[in-house]
Amino acid sequence: MEIRIESVDIVLPLDRSEDDNARREAAAVKLGIPVSRIGGMVLRKHSIDARQRAIKVQLRLDVAVDGPMPEQSKPLWSVPPLASNARVVVIVGCGPAGMFAALRCLELGVRPIILERGKDASARRFDLAPILREGRVIEESNYCFGEGGAGTFSDGKLYTRATKRGPVAKVYEILVAHGAPERVLTDAHPHIGSNLLPNVVKAMRASIIAAGGEVRFETKVVDFLLKQEKIHGVVTAAGDEIVGDAVILATGHSARDVYRLLAEKKILLEPKPFAVGFRIEHPQPFIDRIQYHLGRAEERPRLLPAARYRLATKIRDRGVHSFCMCPGGWVVPASTENDEVVVNGMSLSRRDSPFANSGMVSTVEPEDLRHLQKEHGILAGIAFQKQLERTAKQAGGGGQVAPAQRVADYLSGKISADLPETSYFPGLNSAPLHELLPSWITSRMREGLRLFDRQIRGYASKEALLLGFETRTSSPLRIPRLDDTLEHPQIVGLFPCGEGAGYAGGIVSAAMDGMRSAEAVCR
Repeated sequence: MEIRIESVDIVLPLDRSEDDNARREAAAVKLGIPVSRIGGMVLRKHSIDARQRAIKVQLRLDVAVDGPMPEQSKPLWSVPPLASNARVVVIVGCGPAGMFAALRCLELGVRPIILERGKDASARRFDLAPILREGRVIEESNYCFGEGGAGTFSDGKLYTRATKRGPVAKVYEILVAHGAPERVLTDAHPHIGSNLLPNVVKAMRASIIAAGGEVRFETKVVDFLLKQEKIHGVVTAAGDEIVGDAVILATGHSARDVYRLLAEKKILLEPKPFAVGFRIEHPQPFIDRIQYHLGRAEERPRLLPAARYRLATKIRDRGVHSFCMCPGGWVVPASTENDEVVVNGMSLSRRDSPFANSGMVSTVEPEDLRHLQKEHGILAGIAFQKQLERTAKQAGGGGQVAPAQRVADYLSGKISADLPETSYFPGLNSAPLHELLPSWITSRMREGLRLFDRQIRGYASKEALLLGFETRTSSPLRIPRLDDTLEHPQIVGLFPCGEGAGYAGGIVSAAMDGMRSAEAVCR
C-alpha cells in the first residue's frame, strides 16, 4: 500500500495536547481511518486558544498514512562559492535587515560588505553593564547599536502581520539553521529570547564571512560617496572610503546622525507617523489570571506560556495602543546618548520574569509637530523624540533612573507617594508623568487607559506602573524609494531598507525587507 502524507488540523484540551496518543486518535478521527494506519506525525503549527476558560490547543500535523514518516531534515543555509569578479554591495547596519540582505546577496552571487558602528554581540554584552549599573551609556555600543541591532537584546518576537507564511517561513528557516529553537517553525507567535539571540546572530555572521562576505564592526559611516546623484560608496569615521556597486542603507531608527547626514546632503526624506508614550508594567500573574481565566490563587498551568495581550483603540483620530508586549520580561534602558532616558522591553526565551511589560503609546502625526518644523524642518519628529528623552533624564534625576508613576495616580493627576516593585534595574524616581508629556498626548493616553481598564479589569490599578519614556517605537521619517526598484528616487544605487528607512516594524519584517532589497540590487 502506498504511503501518503496528509495535513490535518485538530483541537485538543490543554492537558492532553502533548500526549502523542491523543494526537494520533484525534488525527485518525479527522482522517476517518483506524489509528493503526498512522505511521508517524510531524507537528507543523501550534497555537493556544484561551478565549474560554476551558483552554484548547490547535495543532496542525503532517500525518503519514500506511507507512513511516520520511526523515525530517533540519533547515540548513549554504551557498556556492562567490565568483572572483562578483559585484560588491555595501550594507550599512548589521541588524536584521542588514544581515538578511547580506545572506540574500550571497545566495544571488553578490559580495556584501556590512559596516556596523557598534561591536560584535559578545563584546557588546559587556557594554550593557555600565548603562545598567552606573547609568552611563557607551554611545556606540548599547541596547540599540551593535551586531544584530536592537533586536539582539530584546524579546526576539518573530510574529509579524506584514505577510502570511512564505517569505516569513524562509526567515524562520534561516534563523533555525543558525541555532534558533525549532519551535519557531511551529509556534503561532514565535519568539527566541535575548539569551539565545546573540549566538544566532553570531552564527549568521560566521555564515556571511565563510561565504565570502565581510562584516566590519566599530565602523561608523559618516558620509556618502556621491557623484552626479549616484552613490559609489561611503566614508567611515576613520576616513576610509568603502566603494561598491550599490549601497543598502539598513540602519535602525536610532541612527539619527544618518538622518541628519541625509538632510545635510539634501537627499529626499519624508515625515511619517510614529508613536510615543511609556512602558507599562504589571505583575505577570495578574496578566495570566485575566488572560487564562484563573482564580486569584490559581497558578498558571505548566503547559501555558506567560500570557500576553494586545490593546488598541483610536481617540480623536489618533491611535492609542500597546506595543512590543514582553510577557515574563524586563524593562531596560535603550538610550543611545548620555543626555537622555529611553525605556524598552525584553524577555528571555523562558519568559520567566515575575513581570509583564508593554509599550503603551499614542500616535504622533507630522501635523502635530508644526511648532517644531520651523526650527527643525524635516527633522521635527526626531527633535520631538529628543525633547521627551531629555525631559525623562531630568525627571529621573540622574544616570538612567527613569521617571515613573502608578497608573491610578497618572489618571488622577497626582505624584505617586511610593512605587511598586519593578524589573527596571537602574531604578525609578516618582515623577508627574501626566505633566511631562504634551497635554494632547496625555488626554488621549488617559482615555485609552480607562478604556483598557474596562477590557482588562485592574489594568489601570495602583499596582500597574508607567515608566517614561518609550520613544523609539518606529522612525519619524521615511527614506523614500521607488515601488518597483526599491531604489531611492533621487540617488541612483541607494537602497533604503528596514526599520530605519520606515519600511519595517520588527525582526521579521526587517529581515524580509532586507532580502527584498538585496533582490532589487541584484536584478
